[in-house]
Amino acid sequence: MFINITDTITADNKGSSGALINYLEKENRIYNKLEERWFNHLGKDFEPFEVRRTIDGNVAKLSKKDPKFFLINISPSQKEIKHLIDRHGENNFRNKLKDYAVKVMDEYARNFKRHGIDSSKDLVWFAKLENHRYYGHKDKEVKDGTKRRGELKTGNQVHVQVIVSRKDLTNKIKLSPMNNSQGKNEQHSKKVGQFKRTAFIQSGEGLFDQFFKFERNLNETMAYAVAEKNGNLNQREQLDMLRQGSATNYQSRSIARELIRDVAEGMFQTSTDMLGTVGKTAGNFLEILLEPTFVPAQSNTVGSMRKKRKKKKGRSKDQSHGQSM
Repeated sequence: MFINITDTITADNKGSSGALINYLEKENRIYNKLEERWFNHLGKDFEPFEVRRTIDGNVAKLSKKDPKFFLINISPSQKEIKHLIDRHGENNFRNKLKDYAVKVMDEYARNFKRHGIDSSKDLVWFAKLENHRYYGHKDKEVKDGTKRRGELKTGNQVHVQVIVSRKDLTNKIKLSPMNNSQGKNEQHSKKVGQFKRTAFIQSGEGLFDQFFKFERNLNETMAYAVAEKNGNLNQREQLDMLRQGSATNYQSRSIARELIRDVAEGMFQTSTDMLGTVGKTAGNFLEILLEPTFVPAQSNTVGSMRKKRKKKKGRSKDQSHGQSM
């Protein structure tokens, strides 16, 4: 699952939302039919002018230089889309993806940890489901000349684009997902509205797995990608352990997926520290991590020597028994 929040460097979000809304209406214009309407948590369709009027009107006490809105891109992978179609059918999976988008915006709201901002109902936002993607000037295929800018990308490219206002529903509280400020303490952090983007993206990933009963492989998680790319030696060692343990059964995979986030955040100094948090519920997972990766040749030799000794003893008894007879 790819979830991205577009920042002010790549989006003109300091003025009216009209240009962005017009751009996101492109599929309705290109195919000369109403592909998808705008939606949010209210469960109804909205016209483009309603979206622009609402977003542009929710800007109390914002200066000309302040961002007025943000764009959130929710893009399931080809594997995730196939899972949705298999589970809910070709005619209904888009509606399920819309339901999921509402849940993602619930997490977006909660991630601010602000009093009175508890769900998507406390936000001003609108979303549009798009069925296609197009090659842009930044794509490798356009740069090397194999594709042209504006050409359709192959495969199922269904995704959701969300415009969310900088201000909450009351038009009083500023909410910026680009705010990395650290408060002096927990209460001050809540006041300044710190937003942890990585935690938000990971919550969206977990929501998809839970909501659609999707069994995500360890190497398909965001935390795994972060640990593999940026992890130190200890984190890579812990990653290898989790990779090995997750290959056994459902319980082991579940434990590995829970631990991988802490590994990515560098919560464990050593692999022993990581294993110490697993506890008695680990079962086979812990046993697999603790067992040796190979059997020393010496142990085989010792075993064979013991067998030979037993055979010799057996022969000696037989011989002595025969002599006594």
